[in-house]
Amino acid sequence: MEQGLNKVMLIGRLERDPELRFAPSGRPVAVFTVATPRTWVGPDGERHQEAEWFSVVAWGKLAETQGKALVKGQRVYVEGRLQTRGWPDEGGQMHYRSEVVAQEIITLAEPG
Repeated sequence: MEQGLNKVMLIGRLERDPELRFAPSGRPVAVFTVATPRTWVGPDGERHQEAEWFSVVAWGKLAETQGKALVKGQRVYVEGRLQTRGWPDEGGQMHYRSEVVAQEIITLAEPG
């Protein structure tokens, strides 16, 4: 089978405190959102800023430690892989969600 690459690196702020749960198997899972800002200067010379929000999921020991340590507004570096999962609703229509499956999470100091 051919080798591929699926790697995501984000630096941003937590939109809210992580939600720490346990899968039916008992395995810990932490879910949170990271907002990454982007600034650019338009053709008119005016400065613009927008944010992109990424759903992040961490499993196992990483979920347990970071799910308890991270707080809303904190700057973090997240490294992982992109995963898309799908599920049907009651009417049978499929819904999809892409999320970053974290393999490393590092809290960052404030810039400046």
